[in-house]
Amino acid sequence: MLKENRIVASLRAMLRLVFGVIILVVGGCVSLEADLSGWHSRIGIKLAEDIKKAEGELVLNRLLMQKPIVGGTIAFVNAHPHLAGIVIDLVGVNGNSGCGGSLITSNRVLTAAHCWYDGRSLAWRFTVVLGSAYLFFGGERIPTSQVVLHPAYSAKTLANDIAMIYLPRHVSFTSEIQPVALAGSAFIGHDFVGHWVVAAGYGRYSDATNPTMMTTVRDVNLKVISLTNCRGIYGNIVLDSNICTSGSGGVGICRGDSGGPLTINIGNRPVLLGVSSFVAQNGCELGFPSAFARVPYYMNWIMKHV
Repeated sequence: MLKENRIVASLRAMLRLVFGVIILVVGGCVSLEADLSGWHSRIGIKLAEDIKKAEGELVLNRLLMQKPIVGGTIAFVNAHPHLAGIVIDLVGVNGNSGCGGSLITSNRVLTAAHCWYDGRSLAWRFTVVLGSAYLFFGGERIPTSQVVLHPAYSAKTLANDIAMIYLPRHVSFTSEIQPVALAGSAFIGHDFVGHWVVAAGYGRYSDATNPTMMTTVRDVNLKVISLTNCRGIYGNIVLDSNICTSGSGGVGICRGDSGGPLTINIGNRPVLLGVSSFVAQNGCELGFPSAFARVPYYMNWIMKHV
């Protein structure tokens, strides 16, 4: 993995990722009556506006200072060449929302189902962004409206929160655009508890009301915890088809780059283990777990769509 620049390294302890479903935790456990739908209107659209504004200012400043970005993007985007940004157009909504995803073949991207339909807002177009350090600027940008949600997806409970994006053409692989290997069904019996994994995405890194927007690709190292421990916080919305990571030390995904990759290093290469789904509403730095759709659990469904 490429080394982070000095600014990112200095903020590493505070690192959080944007764009995810958040869940209110009361008395140490989530309310099981909570309706988890409506993420775009509650969070996604406003966050997308903030990121677009911040990226525009950052790009303009670089141009005015005549500080070119190597290869048209910040160099450490190479650390996660499978990472896809997703700019979302919603039915009847002016402005955009946003998500993350993972390139798994030359024309398929895996993401979270709630990025397309959150129970209240429906997308009509995704623009998939590949090979860029920015969500709204640069890179290879491919619009598509062909998205398949898992047939058992529930917008209310986020069960089976996984979707496949069909790109209308094959992309060419470069040092900045590469597919990620999948943790296949052979890994279904592995809980990975205690293993270190990496979440990657764009944007914000703090619970602060008006956080500084470091709108470049960024990542965070997380430790996998047991589903039993995860259910101790979120209750029975955590299924066997989820994988959870610890928030101990104030690390995790913050409103969390929905649909983005959770990878584990196997044989010196990243392998896709999870798809970012939800985190706690109470705060990203308070130690609550992050939850992901577990890729090995969905391999049969995934292989039907590649």
